[in-house]
Amino acid sequence: MPRSIKHLLIGGLIIMTIGVPVATAANEDDRKLAIVNPRNLHDPSPNGYSTAVIMPRGARVAYISGQGGQDSTGALSPDFAVQVKQAYANLRAALEGIGAKPDQVAKITVFVVDHDMSKLEVLTSNVKDMFGKALPAQTLVPVPKLAIDPMLFEVEAVVVLD
Repeated sequence: MPRSIKHLLIGGLIIMTIGVPVATAANEDDRKLAIVNPRNLHDPSPNGYSTAVIMPRGARVAYISGQGGQDSTGALSPDFAVQVKQAYANLRAALEGIGAKPDQVAKITVFVVDHDMSKLEVLTSNVKDMFGKALPAQTLVPVPKLAIDPMLFEVEAVVVLD
């Protein structure tokens, strides 16, 4: 084999192996979500969310379907704030059902019927109550209606499992 081809092959192997992760033992911090709020962006945490959340390498992920404000009998209050509070209680119950805690939630998406700025305070308060300082990434989607006519709010979640 000509010498120039050997050099190309060896060079290619070196390039291919750069950046290959080395197996190491995972520690507790490796399994935690990394919350990122870049300094050059507006701090969203007072509004109850984080700009980005990085999941740990190799994490198992669970998706929780939209949780509305129905109580255990399926009844819905006509009051927006009551529905939001119940929806977060339902989300907490769904998390417990899969063996997870709020600090394992990486992302939530909330759907608000006829959204206006007066509803943000209710949303922010409930998110902060549930998640504390471990605020997940969040997207709010205003919608004209949800699956059931009396529903005013729904929250879904992406969760990292240990």
